[in-house]
Order: sequence, then C-alpha cells, then structure tokens
Amino acid sequence: MKVKLDINGLIPVICQDSITKQVLMLGWGNIESINKTIESNKVWFYSRSRNELWLKGETSGNFLNLVSLTQDCDNDVLLAMVKPDGPACHTGETTCFNDDFIGPITEIEYSETTSNIIDQLFSTIGNRKKELPSGSYTSKLFQDGTPRIAQKVVEESGEVAIAAALSDKNELVNETADLLYHVLVLLQSSEVELSRVYEELISRMK
Repeated sequence: MKVKLDINGLIPVICQDSITKQVLMLGWGNIESINKTIESNKVWFYSRSRNELWLKGETSGNFLNLVSLTQDCDNDVLLAMVKPDGPACHTGETTCFNDDFIGPITEIEYSETTSNIIDQLFSTIGNRKKELPSGSYTSKLFQDGTPRIAQKVVEESGEVAIAAALSDKNELVNETADLLYHVLVLLQSSEVELSRVYEELISRMK
C-alpha cells in the first residue's frame, strides 16, 4: 500500500462503521501507527498533542476492529472500515460528528499544542514582508536587510545557549521563541519556503 504523508509525516485516517456506513471519527496516523493497525487489526492513531501512538479503546474498551484499510485516489487519506466495540466518541456518542454546521463561521479556535503555529507565524511574517506596515518590528527587520536578520539569529542562538547553561527554563522558553521567530524571518528574507525545511527534517527521520 502506498501512502502520501504530509510535511509532519502524518496522514488523516477516517473511520467508518462497516455495517451502518456511519462515519465515526477522524484521527491521524503515521507509518508506525498504520503498521500497528494492520498487524493488530485494531485502529491505532498518532496523537499530535502528546507526540505518541495510541490505541483507540485502550482505556475505554471501545476498540475499533479493523475490517479493511484503503487509501483515496491521491494516496493522502486513509479510510478504515471498522466494527466498533462501543461509542467511538470520547463523549459517549456513537460518532464524533453530531452537530450540524449551520451558517457562516463566527468563531475560530487554534489548537494550542501544534506545530501549525509555526506555519501560521511564517505566513504572517510573509505578509509583513509584502505590506511592510509602519511600526512593525518585523517590517524594520526586512528593511534592515538579510545580513542584519542573520546577525539577530546569531545573537538569539547565543541567548538560547546561555539560558540552557544557566538552567533557566523560563528564559530558555522565551529565548527559543525569539530564535524561532528570527529564523522564520530569515527564511522569508532569503525566499526559502518553510516546507523545504520540513522535507529535510522528514528525510532525517528515515
């Protein structure tokens, strides 16, 4: 079976009841969770928030017993036909899809523990580069030029190292955030897409 993973090495897995045809839930899988699903005939997922594999039903007993596993025409989504031992949703409902979507979107919530914040920040920085709004620190960095941005990356790297050496966890968090921000600015200034960095990181996982 051929699968196409996203830049985080993951693929969405849709779970559907093999008898009722009701869509039960959507989770995320990686190579290891997919292989464990096939080997055990029970659906495994990868938790993006906990950065670990998890067996659906391990705590509740509501396992999803695998009947078949197929990919879509682009190989970037998996469909798991299953026989559930109980409710698929952690709320106790049969399915996670219970609320009708009515009207326009009025509220947006971002996941707090996700690498997507990096993509969001990279996009925002890209917009600052195009618009160069006055009073923006990011705009000033772009106006100062790539050499100055590169110098800031060197400075922030030193601050991160010092914070770690002093075992100052709070400062390490703050300085790491500063470093990541300036690295993203440097990538935008150098016209290097963030996806290329992701691809390189993925290649190092093999």
